[in-house]
Amino acid sequence: MAPPQPPSYVVVMMRKGTLIVLSVFALSAAALPARAQWATDYNIMAPEPAAPKHRAPRQPSANHGASEAPAQEQAAPQKPVAKETPPQRRYPRGSSTLVTPAPLPPPLHYNPPPVETVTPQVRPVPPSLYVPQTGMVLPNLPAPVGSGPGGGETSQDRAMRCANQAGVYGPAQTGNRNAYIGSCINQ
Repeated sequence: MAPPQPPSYVVVMMRKGTLIVLSVFALSAAALPARAQWATDYNIMAPEPAAPKHRAPRQPSANHGASEAPAQEQAAPQKPVAKETPPQRRYPRGSSTLVTPAPLPPPLHYNPPPVETVTPQVRPVPPSLYVPQTGMVLPNLPAPVGSGPGGGETSQDRAMRCANQAGVYGPAQTGNRNAYIGSCINQ
């Protein structure tokens, strides 16, 4: 039995050509707009209601309401005659002179609020922290005024302070950053 012959150059190129044509067709089909974009009458808005028709003002007749007008005039609709209305005069409102408010009377006496002296509380500095990886004892930085009740340090404030200390001292002194921050928080 003879070994199978590899496909000829023409067959390979036909397969690649078919694959190229199919891929071009697939890409061009994806680039076409959707069906809803083709429609010109596509509208999601509800139509507005028709505006009410305005009636022409009644014209006074010479016979004061008697219906003795000829039948032709009653059957034909009357077209309103456009009359120019004279410009309406605008009347000024308020006083024509400048009116200033009366000044307020001065206070009878002034009692200033009592002066309160605020003494800042000295925050205790947390004790120094021993780092077992480096064998060093690192002092804690002073705690800023916390956001807890009475200005106390909350756990989030402590975590921020410990992360700041780890950055200040650097990896050479703190060793593993996460271990240092964890031991500082749990101190």
